[in-house]
Amino acid sequence: MKLRYIIILTLGIALAQYSCTDNKVTYLKLAHGLPVDHPVHKAMEMMAKRLDELSESKMKIKIYPSGQLGSEQQNVELLQIGSLAMTKVSAAVSEGFAEEYKVLGLPYIFTSKKHYYNVCDGDIGKEILLSTQKKWLRGLCFYDAGSRSFYSTKKMIKTPDDLKGMKIRVMKSKTAMEMVNALGGSPTPLSWGELYTALQSGVVDGAENNPPTFYASHHYEVCKNYSLDEHASIPDVLIMSKVVWDKLTKQDQKWLQQAADESVIEERRLWAAAEENALREIKKAGVVVFRPDKNLFSEKVKNIYDSYKNNKKIYNYLTRIQETGKQ
Repeated sequence: MKLRYIIILTLGIALAQYSCTDNKVTYLKLAHGLPVDHPVHKAMEMMAKRLDELSESKMKIKIYPSGQLGSEQQNVELLQIGSLAMTKVSAAVSEGFAEEYKVLGLPYIFTSKKHYYNVCDGDIGKEILLSTQKKWLRGLCFYDAGSRSFYSTKKMIKTPDDLKGMKIRVMKSKTAMEMVNALGGSPTPLSWGELYTALQSGVVDGAENNPPTFYASHHYEVCKNYSLDEHASIPDVLIMSKVVWDKLTKQDQKWLQQAADESVIEERRLWAAAEENALREIKKAGVVVFRPDKNLFSEKVKNIYDSYKNNKKIYNYLTRIQETGKQ
């Protein structure tokens, strides 16, 4: 534990110049673990360009991809002490900073892509983005990370019954574990880096993720059954150090937020193209893609919603999201 904090402190000192003002130009450093061909990274590049244009070069963003400045956890901790300006995390990870994020990971909480976007772009999304401020983190926007679906080395998952007895890798998320349990499977938390070997050796029978990640991870090489049940649509979140945000002028903040909002539109376009490409390529590689009746799955997880009735905050968000879907 002590070693970890020594590393964070050392990185913080080394990055002290990474969010500063020099000769009336404000420099913001953004670090993340994604490759440079990922839709989110490309959208961030567009954001950097737009911020430069909007501010007439008074503000600039320098992006460090592929884990150059540390792990996701290290980047978040650097944000909290103000030594790094921005990073990207999954909404599932953000549950650890504010419970409001839990609602975004509930299975089948979104009825359509339009519903998903309306929530992320509307009042609910804005409230959730600001819910981490007490932890010195401020959400700027949500990026589309698609819908998560099951894939397996053994058989096609056509109905929830097919999950019985299957060990399914999940993120270290209580919501994800509850979902797989409700569907009859055996949730198995496992680090992402270990998953390919675990699938290959039979430690787990399957996993769940979106098409671009399934393709980029090469999991399609060992999993030839992909069931697009689309049980969860968990967005990525561009978060910023509140320490750094508070040091910006009101005009700086306005420029930055506008650039982030515009990058969301670009990221969604890029993401849609990446999904189409991924599905096309995995089919070429011999993966069978099946579209099951989602109602069979959504009916099985309704009890998860009921379990939040005693949590007024989460249940209020849950019901508000459901009402938004009816509009």
